[in-house]
Amino acid sequence: MKLYNTLTRKIEDFVPYEEGKVKLYTCGPTVYHYAHIGNIRNYIGHDILDKTLRYLGYEVTRAMNITDVGHLTSDSDSGEDKMEVARKREHKSAMEIAKFYTDAFFTDFRSVNCRMPEYVSPATDNISEYIKIIDVLLKKEYAYLSGGNVYFDTSKLKDYYVLTNHQEDQMVVGAREGVEEDSNKRHQADFVLWFTTSKFENHELLWDSPWGMGYPGWHIECSGISIKYLGEYLDIHGGGVDNIFPHHTNEVAQSEAYLGHPWCKYWFHNEHLLDETGKMSKSKGAILTVSVLKEKGYDPLAFRFMCLNSHYRRQLVFSYEALDQAYSTLKKLRNRISSIKDEGDVDQDSIQLYRKRFVAELSDDLNTANAISVLYEVIKDESLSGASKLTLIREFDQVFSLDLIQEKKKVENEAYILEQIEKRMEAKKNKDFAYADEIRDELLKQGIRLIDGRDKTTYEVIDE
Repeated sequence: MKLYNTLTRKIEDFVPYEEGKVKLYTCGPTVYHYAHIGNIRNYIGHDILDKTLRYLGYEVTRAMNITDVGHLTSDSDSGEDKMEVARKREHKSAMEIAKFYTDAFFTDFRSVNCRMPEYVSPATDNISEYIKIIDVLLKKEYAYLSGGNVYFDTSKLKDYYVLTNHQEDQMVVGAREGVEEDSNKRHQADFVLWFTTSKFENHELLWDSPWGMGYPGWHIECSGISIKYLGEYLDIHGGGVDNIFPHHTNEVAQSEAYLGHPWCKYWFHNEHLLDETGKMSKSKGAILTVSVLKEKGYDPLAFRFMCLNSHYRRQLVFSYEALDQAYSTLKKLRNRISSIKDEGDVDQDSIQLYRKRFVAELSDDLNTANAISVLYEVIKDESLSGASKLTLIREFDQVFSLDLIQEKKKVENEAYILEQIEKRMEAKKNKDFAYADEIRDELLKQGIRLIDGRDKTTYEVIDE
């Protein structure tokens, strides 16, 4: 398998530390607000990576954090903690807010058929891990106390900017618009490992530490959770491109200083989902979530399908026109698959040929669009039996997770529905379109949606 590695800035053969096993860590949400569909695109990318590795036969162990403390509104260790901002906005406790938005996130996460990682851990559950790491960094003199807080000293590293390939004067916080300097830092590139009340005296979430009552910085939580659940050697770390600097840059710095050896071999980053005004952001006002799409009548998997038809390293522009097209195409695809009869012999030779082509596309830096093209070729191949086609479709959907083969729900009045479909077809032949529409609308009121195909009309039961 070949993957683009942000660390080396090239596509490489994937070779895990331990043969046949993959330790995968992906950054989770900061649960101070809803996750918008741009965030969800990121998790779909992680899910495809996870499922592709499993399809290829790797034993994958994945961990993901839930950020419920420590993530400030600025990447320069300035501004307020985002959970504090939400607490003031909603007049609830930080933990109430975290619980509400964590549940909302996983509702949307499951709606797009993302697989739950083996380990999902809130930042607040791992305070002792961060204290242990910070204590070692202080003893090794990679960290220092200043103004009551604990900072990581980036000047101690040979190449702090290893993930970005930038020079220091291009990247340092304080040199960019809208970023405040921190006078407690020895160098403006340094970052906070532990905040104390000297920084934020009214913070709700506080823990005792050797350096005073306080709470962890955002970056230390991912290192602590990853090392706790996946060990000292990580194969792949995933996130969005906006995490590369400073978040992932700081993770590399503190993790390798603590461990004393290289930490993560491959860095996997998804590009942004854009709307017509640019990058999707919670700061723009109304947040477009998967749940909102569902309320508007869309199958959430239409959004997943839209994402899979683009490459994870390419920016994707969202519009309702594009989503409409994806939804229409997905329904037609499912309709074609529903007409395939499970009959005939399973041709193992043909299956193996298509399987190899499918694997080749996914192994080429997760080329999901080309993998979908292989699916269409399977459906169109008249030499394949229905049983062979359905075998391949079920296999491919282990990765796509588009519910391509849908079990038709049993209904008590199926004979009546089929009779109405026949009447409607006859009405359309006679150009009595008003009566045909009347039949369609009446069935829809009864929870039956008609699906017109090229050769026949089928139906589906609408979920409550």
